[in-house]
Amino acid sequence: MERATQVIGQSGAFLDALELASRAAALDRPVLVIGERGTGKELVAERLHRLSPRWDQPLVVMNCAALPETLIEAELFGHEAGAFTGASKSRAGRFEEADGGTLFLDELGTLSMAAQDRLLRAVEYGEITRIGASRPTRVDVRIVAATNEHLPDRVEQGTFRADLLDRLSFEVVTLPPLRARAGDVLVLAEFFGRRMAAEIGREWEGFGPTALDALTDYRWPGNVRELRNVVERAVYRWAHTGPVDAVQIDPFASPYRPAPLPGGIPGNAAPVQLTTEEPGPLPREDGDAGADFKSRVNRFERELLSRALADSRFNQRATAEALGLSYDQLRHALKRHELLGAGG
Repeated sequence: MERATQVIGQSGAFLDALELASRAAALDRPVLVIGERGTGKELVAERLHRLSPRWDQPLVVMNCAALPETLIEAELFGHEAGAFTGASKSRAGRFEEADGGTLFLDELGTLSMAAQDRLLRAVEYGEITRIGASRPTRVDVRIVAATNEHLPDRVEQGTFRADLLDRLSFEVVTLPPLRARAGDVLVLAEFFGRRMAAEIGREWEGFGPTALDALTDYRWPGNVRELRNVVERAVYRWAHTGPVDAVQIDPFASPYRPAPLPGGIPGNAAPVQLTTEEPGPLPREDGDAGADFKSRVNRFERELLSRALADSRFNQRATAEALGLSYDQLRHALKRHELLGAGG
C-alpha cells in the first residue's frame, strides 16, 4: 500500500488522538484504532506504520469484513496446493506478505472465533501455519487493528476472545467523531472543496453563508468520508460564479424516490402531484372545534420526524439525539405516526 495521505484537523480532541498514535508508532507493539465509520482509522494506521522503524517495509491491509468466513483464514495465513477445493497452487497469506512490516486488520470484530484463535497464536508466538501445511513459518509482523465496535462488550457476550483483546490492546487510539471535533468541519470542507475545484479546473472562491450554515448544522453520522462526498458533490454541481452556496446532504432526497411498501420492502415510486396553490384549511371532525389545530400539529410533528430521520440517514439513535429526545421517546413518536419502518 503506497499512497500519499493527509491527516487534517486542528481540534484538541483530534490532535490528542494523533499524538497518542505518534507516540505509539515508535514501539514495536500492537495498537487498536477505534472509531465510527469514516473517522479515518486507516489513515491513522498508515501514520503508525510510517512513523515506525518499519516504515521502509511492507504495509499490508486486510479488511476482515470483505471476505466470507470460509476464506478468512486462507487469506490471513495462506495455503498449500490441494489444501481445499480450488487450491491448485500454494499461496502466501497476508502475514507472510507483511513479514518485516505492518499488517493492518480493518473490521477486526468480524473475525470468527476460529480465526481469532489462529490470530492469537500468530501474535503471541510469531508463527503461522498455512492451511494444509505440517510445519509453522516464522513471521515478524507488527499488528495494527481497527474496529467501530466496543470490543470489551463483545468479550462479555462471548463473541470475542478476551486473551486476544488483551494481546492486541497494548495501546488503544480512539478517534473522535467529526461532531466532537470543534472547528474541523470547515477546515476539512475548505480542503476538500479547494481540491475538487482544482480537479475540475474551477477557481476556488470558498463557500457562501447558506452552505456554511448547512455544513456546520449537520451532525455528520458518516464523519469525514460523508463530509468529503457532500463537499465534492456541491463543488461540481455549482453552476454559478462566486462562492459555492448550496449543498445537498442526502443525495437520495427526492420527491420521486421509491416509497416503502408495508413491511419495509421498497416499491415503486408513489405518484407525486405538484401544485402552486396555497393549502386550504384542514377539515374538522364533527363535534370537535379543535380538530383543525390538532391535525396541523400532528402533521407538523410527522414532517419534523420524517425530516430528522432523513437527515440522520434513518439511524434512530442519531435522530433521537438530534431532536433532543430519548431513544424510547423517539420510538413512541415514530410508532404514533406510523414511521417505524421509514427508510427500510
